Amino acid sequence: MTRTPRSSKALILCLAATAVFTAMDLGTKHWALDRLSQPAALPSAPVCQPNDYGRIQPQRAQRPPVVLIDGYLEFRYAENCGAAFGFMRGMPTPVRKGVFYVAAAGAAILLLWMFATGRGGALFAISVPLIVSGAVGNFVDRVRLGYVVDFVRFHLNDRWAYPTFNVADAWITIGVALILIEGFVDGRREKRARADGAQALAS
Repeated sequence: MTRTPRSSKALILCLAATAVFTAMDLGTKHWALDRLSQPAALPSAPVCQPNDYGRIQPQRAQRPPVVLIDGYLEFRYAENCGAAFGFMRGMPTPVRKGVFYVAAAGAAILLLWMFATGRGGALFAISVPLIVSGAVGNFVDRVRLGYVVDFVRFHLNDRWAYPTFNVADAWITIGVALILIEGFVDGRREKRARADGAQALAS
């Protein structure tokens, strides 16, 4: 199947949207660092290194959270040494960094290449700047801080809490959801086309 590469205008719009989404993520993280945290009272341990008890000491101390919906939604500072929602948090630092750096660079390059060469439909085109900006935003945090700043916390009166996340995680989640929706719709369309073709041959 021959694909038509996307136009230069489409590629420029994709890169511009990526830059805007990345700036939104980094801007909210800067706000979280300034508003929701403060320098730790005690000397900080090495970044993301477990102590003798297996615990990772935060680099900065939490300030009181900003409550949006009492008992359900708040902005609370957290440091994530893993991937989205704390995945791979406990792995050795060299392994963790290697995986994250390669994954972020690989995902960004692959998605931009697929976009430029005409892969996917409209939902895929929307998902690319979302996922790439999310990967870049968290990558920048890991390079400059050694961890990712999270601050959006959903909970049910502290009896249950969804893993704290950030805007980059939200971008990635939305982008992946759009790709899955497009794949589901395309699959249904192809299945219907095959059924119509079989019915036409049989008649």
